Amino acid sequence: MSSHVIRNPGFPLNLTWVENSRVNFPAVKRRSETLKTRRSVKKQWQAAWLLRAVSCIDLTTLAGDDTSTNVSRLCFKAQNPIRKDLLVEMGMADRGITTGAVCIYLSRVDDAVHTLRNLNSKIPVASVAAGFPAGQTPMKQRIEEIEAAVAAGAKEIDIVITRSHVLSGNWQALYEEILAMRKACGEAHLKTILATGECGSLTNVYKASLVAMMAGSDFIKTSTGKETVNATFPVALVMVRAIRDYYQRTGHRVGFKPAGGIRSAKDALTWLSLMKEELGDAWTHPNLFRIGASSLLGDIERQLFHHVMGRYAAAHELPMA
Repeated sequence: MSSHVIRNPGFPLNLTWVENSRVNFPAVKRRSETLKTRRSVKKQWQAAWLLRAVSCIDLTTLAGDDTSTNVSRLCFKAQNPIRKDLLVEMGMADRGITTGAVCIYLSRVDDAVHTLRNLNSKIPVASVAAGFPAGQTPMKQRIEEIEAAVAAGAKEIDIVITRSHVLSGNWQALYEEILAMRKACGEAHLKTILATGECGSLTNVYKASLVAMMAGSDFIKTSTGKETVNATFPVALVMVRAIRDYYQRTGHRVGFKPAGGIRSAKDALTWLSLMKEELGDAWTHPNLFRIGASSLLGDIERQLFHHVMGRYAAAHELPMA
């Protein structure tokens, strides 16, 4: 992630700020309900925004039957996310458009690093770690998993937190846990998954976001994709406003990553609109915004095919993601 802004150094836990924070749920609900209705982009502007969305995707496979073959295929698709003839027609063939990262389990990091190296690709490998997805393994093992992923070549680490710290309001324990994981990451960027569907309330989501950033997280992420409730706009609004508050108070930019259930090009445009309206254009680039997804890229490429060709592609006309 060589284009990343200066890393978030974090700072000592400010319990006064955390404990005094409250979220106005009706106001959040009203604002989030307008997101899909107030803004739309069409024609070439839509195509441009969709290409921006491609560059922000963490192309992901986190399945029990992952193999070196399907991980290699994922890397090839990440390096060449959109058919070249479509990019030529849009005048974008020389822009080096790739996805933001490839996201996989630790056991497949070697496969991804080897494939991307052979492709001469600069796409970073992101590894989930720290007892993903439940975060219920002992801390020693979680730290060792992070260190192993970094040693294998992962440049980004997506960690999970202990949800019970959030539910019990033990912010000191949460801070110390994330701080230890940040140290274990070394030079790799830390993406902290809050598993917001299991945090109990939007106020808890806001507080957990603050604590994660104070502990030095480079990104905060909504979900593992394995919870019953994953990325939702009310949760996202709370998290991005925590990012804004943190930036205004400290001057440090922290990235945001929604994940879980984001499958359509239309949804990707809405997420980009949210980032631009709430945080500004800087947060619509891959160094500060990622979308965790496995099937989203296929729908974006389908919409770009329609933009260029004037019709939707048959299944065999687009390579698999």
